[in-house]
Amino acid sequence: MNKALNRWRLGLRIARRDALRAKGRSALVVAMIALPILGVAGADLAVRSSQLSTDEWLSREIGTADARYEVYEAGVPILQHPTDPSDMWSSSWDDEEPGQANRDPGEDGEEEPAGRFRFEDVLPEGATVQEERSGYADIATEHGILWTDIQETDPTAELTRGKYTLLDGDWPTGPGEVAATTQFLTDTGAKVGSEVELAEIDHKVTITGSYELPGSLRSTSLLAPSDSLLPLLDRGEDPSNVRYLVAVDGGVSWDAVQAANELGVQVTSRAVHLDPPADADVPLFQHPDYFRWDSGIDSQAAALIGVAVALVVLEICLLAGPAFAVGARRSRRQLGLIGSNGGDRAQLRAVMLSSGIVLGAVAAVIGIVLGVIGVVLAKPFLENIGGSRFGSWDFRWLEILGIAAFAVFIGTLAALIPAINASRSSVLESLTGAKGVRRGSRALPIAGTVALILGVAVALVGGLSMGSAGMVGVGAVIAELGLVALTPLLVGGFGKLARFLPLSGRLALRDAARNRGRTAPAVAAVLAAAAGAVAVATMTAGIQAQERAEYVPNLPDGTVALTMWNGSESQLDPLRSAAEKTLPVTDRADLSTAQPAPAFCTGGSAANLDWDPDACYLEILTPPENVCPLWEEGSEALSEQETRDLRQDERCRFNRSAGWGMSEAGPVAVGGPEILKVLGLDRPEYRQALEDGKVLVFDRTDIDSEGRVTLAQYENWEQEEPAGTVVLPAEHLDGDGYGLYALMTPQAAEEAGLGTTFAGTYYATSDRPTSQDEQAFRGELDDLVLGSTTSWTIERGYTGDYSLSLLILAIAAMVIALGAAGIATGLAQADSEADLATLAAVGAAPRIRRTLSGLQCGLIAFMGVLLGAVSGLIPALGLLMADHRDRLDWWEREVAEGWDVGPRPELHLALPWETLGQLVVLVPLIALVFAAVLTRSRVTLARRAG
Repeated sequence: MNKALNRWRLGLRIARRDALRAKGRSALVVAMIALPILGVAGADLAVRSSQLSTDEWLSREIGTADARYEVYEAGVPILQHPTDPSDMWSSSWDDEEPGQANRDPGEDGEEEPAGRFRFEDVLPEGATVQEERSGYADIATEHGILWTDIQETDPTAELTRGKYTLLDGDWPTGPGEVAATTQFLTDTGAKVGSEVELAEIDHKVTITGSYELPGSLRSTSLLAPSDSLLPLLDRGEDPSNVRYLVAVDGGVSWDAVQAANELGVQVTSRAVHLDPPADADVPLFQHPDYFRWDSGIDSQAAALIGVAVALVVLEICLLAGPAFAVGARRSRRQLGLIGSNGGDRAQLRAVMLSSGIVLGAVAAVIGIVLGVIGVVLAKPFLENIGGSRFGSWDFRWLEILGIAAFAVFIGTLAALIPAINASRSSVLESLTGAKGVRRGSRALPIAGTVALILGVAVALVGGLSMGSAGMVGVGAVIAELGLVALTPLLVGGFGKLARFLPLSGRLALRDAARNRGRTAPAVAAVLAAAAGAVAVATMTAGIQAQERAEYVPNLPDGTVALTMWNGSESQLDPLRSAAEKTLPVTDRADLSTAQPAPAFCTGGSAANLDWDPDACYLEILTPPENVCPLWEEGSEALSEQETRDLRQDERCRFNRSAGWGMSEAGPVAVGGPEILKVLGLDRPEYRQALEDGKVLVFDRTDIDSEGRVTLAQYENWEQEEPAGTVVLPAEHLDGDGYGLYALMTPQAAEEAGLGTTFAGTYYATSDRPTSQDEQAFRGELDDLVLGSTTSWTIERGYTGDYSLSLLILAIAAMVIALGAAGIATGLAQADSEADLATLAAVGAAPRIRRTLSGLQCGLIAFMGVLLGAVSGLIPALGLLMADHRDRLDWWEREVAEGWDVGPRPELHLALPWETLGQLVVLVPLIALVFAAVLTRSRVTLARRAG
């Protein structure tokens, strides 16, 4: 025991002195280990501090109150989670007779409408109450119209303390005054003291102060005194827009919460949150249809995290390993003296491993301190990104100690191989400086080959057959470790190409192949960095290819849509003028929505009343012979194969490949032949059909055997059978309707006795509008005050762009690769001083030293990125196949159950050629140039030993 203790005491003392003696090399190792420790320590503190305690969360939600009462469904019993307001169950979701869930029994057995619900019947007796009301309004700004939340309460009341934070100015105290969130001020350009106008009622209010909601920093809202603003908007009384903060002696118990639930009221109780009831006492958990989500960590996510940690440790060890090897080479004489004075191999290993322990401990301290300082300084930035303020600083000392121990473990692991090699060196060779010759391991290449083949098989099988991201990650790590083990053999293989290079290149490549012990770790480090970058870039390219292939346009490419609802056609005139002035528009088409005959629309039209249950509407009836058997009664008895076969039947296919950009015009649109130009379907036969009074139908199955289409007219949405039908001649239109089912002319609609409601204007364009065109269009709109019933959109096509992400990824990989290549080059220079002196002595030009150094660095980088590019494809392809397997399994399952979920998912693979070019070409060139420039061209000659 004492012998081992003394061995490590001596090793640590020597390691400390060596670290101080070689400050540059020590700083390099410390920086490499400290960088990930900095990130982990900072992330730990940030995450823990952002996780609010129960008291902190309650303060932001209910202030200092004992509870908050709010209506979910007035008079409808609900079941709620004790501590999670979003997790609940309403009795209206159960199978009941329509309309029964919204009524409560009143006196004499009669049913009382939920509209007569009174909060006074729910709130505890003798409670102190603070009312909060919410609503919304359209605010006129210098940019147009902004939809804004409105809150009415007293922010200075004791019960609201902690919910609102005043940042500047004063709280509003009377009518015509409001406070605005900082996000509102940013979005509108207003400031404290400014006036803003409520566009709907032409009413101005003054901003007296700015505030924030600690739990929702991005909230765009105004806060006004109670009953000062919302009554002016005349939204009507809605119990769900009212909340009550309640303070009562003894708090609000779980029994009181359940009593409120019986009346459809949700309660956030401080007492219940601080002391939750047992699961057996929570009715929600006992409901047969309730599913309790597992809050544990997903196994695949845990596997991927483990893989990522393993790769980070591997990368650090590969980067720091050569630096420890440099230290071992420079300490050869010292180690030889220890051996000559009776030190055994264990003592020599302890000396080298102690270097890893010392530098790892220093890296832990520096990384943790810098991580904490970084989070403290970046706190406002992190809070803005997360959208909420941190709670109190939460230092988890056990986690911090674990991070420190991880740093020491990484340092020790990085020093392990150099320590083993140093302990095997001959004492005589160490004292004389002779290099000696060691044969490469024969078992290592065999093990590497087996690991590479096994890892590739596991990754591909896990991805394509099992759809397991965890197995793909494990397979990728095994394959990469196998390739790392093969690196010495591959470096030797590259060395055989030296005969084809000029003098400097031949010397550099042969030196790298002859000294594989220092070259291979550096090549492997570059390999690991490049593999990670290529893997992410390949996945990104595959995802982009899939997104592009599966992109569903809402409108024909470049089409400009100007739509409206609940208004008159003239409201679009300013938008039309702006579009025709700034955008490359060509053909214009005005569309209306076909409505039932006026006799069926006594309750209004659906287009005007926006889903009013009393509104009339029009629907296309599918002929009986064209109804899909999957939608009929008894379809559940069909076998899986019969279901699959029927999916290929035209009657059961969803005959659409485009989006719904024209759905505002309803299922049956009314317009002239110019809409055919906008749709890109302007053919003579279609124009002729419209002139003949026919209806153009996009789905062939809507046309009966006699070439007719039947339009059903409904008086309201609750009507099961149509009040009347209209049968018109039809012709199939082969193309995408973008939300339209049929098209007819205004003359045909009038002759059929149908009504119409204007829906919007659509423009075709000569070219897809550019960003400059759209900015000019927006600039024209800035000077307009548009109503909330108008909107516009431009079909831009697929716009996914990952180029910036890929560039950042490539730059990060370049930095790591250049660092690894630089470390190996420094080790090569330290190892080759005698050879360089010989070259200088025989008359070699000074530039040979620069060229040799540059080529050494460039070749290491080239070998690493080339192998890394191949290695990185394995996890990327595996993960893309795993994702495809998941989507394919889902598609097959949904099809077997009779659902129409579109075409079979395809596997989309793409290579990131730009990223590969940057890595394979630029990294070696930059490494070559930097190493050549930073290397001294002259060497001081000295007498050679021996």
